[in-house]
Amino acid sequence: MSVSLRIGIIGGGGWLGGAIAGSIVDAGLVESGNLSLSYRSQQPDRFPNSFWTSDNQALADRSDVILLSVRPDDWRTLDVDAGGKLVISVMAGIGLAALSQRHKTGRVVRALPNAGAEVAKSYTPWIAAGDITEGDRAIVRAIFEACGSQDEVERESDIDYLTGLSGSGPAFPALLAAAMMSDAVAHGLPAEIARRAVNTVISGAGRLLERRDECPDDVVQTFLDYRGTTAAAIDSMRAAGFDASVAKGLSAAFQKSVSMGKVS
Repeated sequence: MSVSLRIGIIGGGGWLGGAIAGSIVDAGLVESGNLSLSYRSQQPDRFPNSFWTSDNQALADRSDVILLSVRPDDWRTLDVDAGGKLVISVMAGIGLAALSQRHKTGRVVRALPNAGAEVAKSYTPWIAAGDITEGDRAIVRAIFEACGSQDEVERESDIDYLTGLSGSGPAFPALLAAAMMSDAVAHGLPAEIARRAVNTVISGAGRLLERRDECPDDVVQTFLDYRGTTAAAIDSMRAAGFDASVAKGLSAAFQKSVSMGKVS
């Protein structure tokens, strides 16, 4: 992939937009001088050699690839003519048809990276509109492989579902960690020790799953077969409705994603 590619990130001053920008610069996918970023109120103190602007159309005009990294509510007032260029949306809920119509291009991609992009550990599912070329696909893969790993999916409903599952990034593991830490403190452990214990368990589990690339069911079953303290905890959590609660939460996220798209 040529570093002469000009990439613009509308919302590059935000958390996710900035994380993607950092990843693609670090990976050598784009030179800082060919990177354009927009912000709403105050220019961030990052990427000093890049083009910063509050004019989103100016960003689009000087870019070959335009990433939309704004909140769906803010997108509804975003008037940018992409002029047939490749547009990649990382917004939840907004469909390919709406993106194509608003930005006047058939070369549209919906993608859903997560906050793991900040450390090049995002998982990004994406789907392309019919006018996307193989060259466009190569660009999309390169961008999101710089951020972690990626998969092209076949249905927009897959993106809507994965908005809740993988788009959550660290939120769900952090939710589990928060519950574990709260219980540890309630049992008298100092907060600092509880935090270190819990964070290490969560981060260590992630690295182990990544290295072994095992099915999570197999990992759980290994502990159940051992019939020790962990098995007792798993049995009790499941009896209390752990699996059902996770399914209910993912269903709520899926429905929210669908509803966000309908409002447009």
